[in-house]
Amino acid sequence: MSKWTDIRDSIEDEVSKVKVDESVKQSVTQHLYDDIMPSARRLGDGFAEAVKEQAKSEAGWCKVRDLIVLPGIIQGGLWLTEKVLKLIIKETTGVDVQSA
Repeated sequence: MSKWTDIRDSIEDEVSKVKVDESVKQSVTQHLYDDIMPSARRLGDGFAEAVKEQAKSEAGWCKVRDLIVLPGIIQGGLWLTEKVLKLIIKETTGVDVQSA
């Protein structure tokens, strides 16, 4: 087998041994909120701003796509994900997280 297959298989074997309990789920949720969401927000905001800028040179449905649709889906999805994570953290830990 290839090195990649060996690495993948060893990771899968180790992950299958991990006991997923409430503390693991809370930790992953908090990590997603604290570490992943800020990066995703920066990437999403940068992409949305780039396509909005490109919309200035577009016409018709391409302009609508770049000015409204893509930024709306990306920013809306990030907003919804952040809200859901905050609600889950509050319900499972009792801690009310504040937006950065």
